[in-house]
Amino acid sequence: MASKIPDWVTAELFEDLLKANVEGFSKVKSFKADSGSAAGENYATIMLRINIEVELQDGKSKPVSYMVKLPHQLEMFQEMMKRTNIFDIERSMYNQVVPEMEAIYKEVGVDITFGAKSYDLKNAKTDYVALEDLGVKGFKNANRLEGLDQTHTKRVLRKLAQWHAASAVRVATKGSYPDVLLHGFFKEENRPMMTEMMNSMGSNFVKSCPTYEGYEVFIDKVKALQPVFIDKTFEIAKVDPSEFNVLNHGDSWSNNVMFQYDAFGKIKEVYLVDYQIPKYGSVAHDLLYFLISSTKLEDKLSKFDYYIKVYHENLVEHLKILKYSKPIPSLRDIHLALFKYGFFGYTVATGVMAAVLLDPTDTASFENFVGDTDAGVAFQIQLYNSPRFRKHIQEVIPWLLNRGALDI
Repeated sequence: MASKIPDWVTAELFEDLLKANVEGFSKVKSFKADSGSAAGENYATIMLRINIEVELQDGKSKPVSYMVKLPHQLEMFQEMMKRTNIFDIERSMYNQVVPEMEAIYKEVGVDITFGAKSYDLKNAKTDYVALEDLGVKGFKNANRLEGLDQTHTKRVLRKLAQWHAASAVRVATKGSYPDVLLHGFFKEENRPMMTEMMNSMGSNFVKSCPTYEGYEVFIDKVKALQPVFIDKTFEIAKVDPSEFNVLNHGDSWSNNVMFQYDAFGKIKEVYLVDYQIPKYGSVAHDLLYFLISSTKLEDKLSKFDYYIKVYHENLVEHLKILKYSKPIPSLRDIHLALFKYGFFGYTVATGVMAAVLLDPTDTASFENFVGDTDAGVAFQIQLYNSPRFRKHIQEVIPWLLNRGALDI
């Protein structure tokens, strides 16, 4: 990990930030940069936890910590960044979009916080995102391998509904979001790169299918989808202006949600993190992404319709609080969208869900997740053959098939 910490990440880089945010700051006594996440907990960026011991003007010491996200220096990642700079996007989300959403609620007297505070670092040598360390306030991720239970799931759905409602009101009153926030990765210039990335994963998934119980029922559909996978993905990414549309978080799996608990272990607060790939469009995007990737297996399908009802109740409540001026979508509208964009559920089941359910391993990395090297292929086969993933996929794929989500 030490090799991934750039030499420009030093105490000096944080001095202005400390002067502005630590009352009575005198000087830095000690500075340490460590990995902020283990392999398999975060693929898209390099995460650092910065621990600083500060000396105050009265001679006392105070520990201070921050989280810093940095880009991979891999050629494939740098190419991707040229077309879609996820760091520019995330910083504009933290600096403009999130505060604007929180302000929309404040205007009607409601206090809602969506996530961590972000900071500017002068003289950073690459793209970066610098954030408060939510761990200090007791925030933590739930266990991604076990999946979220009903209590956690309902709290996340409430937060997503609050987020979606504020974004819908913002667009209704101020007009469209800036272009850079609208498309996520679904831009024509990204199509060749995404095709290359997904070809390897897709073919390795097809190869793994015969090891799944009951695969005979869906294998022909899965094989037929393989050549048109990217075309279909781009097709369902198009925004239909006649529908209820929101700014989706875009990456709403369990590790991008942090929970704070009270002394009795009850959930006190929920924050969303990782605002790198927002995408404007149907709420089906966030709902399928979250519910298929991150919930407990016993609830994933049996409680799916119930979870959508919970989400819809929260959405309606907050659209009314914010005096949304357009027609409020019915529960049936939300279900119709989930059927219309059902193929997105297949992309989640064969993509992020596999990563969520994989036991910790040192081979879990961005380059292996999307690469077609020997190491990449071996990792993808490992993803699709983990016993935990097998249990989920054997239930999720027939469910998607029965909903028409695998139809071309």
